[in-house]
Amino acid sequence: QVQLVESGGGLVQAGGSLRLSCAASGRIFSLNVMGWYRQAPGKQRELVAIITSGGSTNYADSVKGRFTISRDNAKNTVYLQMNSLKPEDTAVYFCYADRYGGPVKYDYWGRGTQVTVSS
Repeated sequence: QVQLVESGGGLVQAGGSLRLSCAASGRIFSLNVMGWYRQAPGKQRELVAIITSGGSTNYADSVKGRFTISRDNAKNTVYLQMNSLKPEDTAVYFCYADRYGGPVKYDYWGRGTQVTVSS
């Protein structure tokens, strides 16, 4: 099993910055992709950014140029630096990780951290 614990959410004014962190524990030796998804009220959960164990990244178009994902494999932690925040970035942000056990892929989720951007 893998446990993911997020931190760093909060309330910020438009144009401000926040940094989210997600620490993984448990069977972390084989984590593959780590990243962040978000879910706003009344909307489906959507990809924000992901990073592979090798450092390749992928971002949602809506956050490109504003958000940066990074990963510290030694600390088993993934970060999301969010700059130039907009009210539409308001959502619960969930940490995500996956690993393979042979041919089987396992997905893990954190409980989420609230990010609120005021206009």
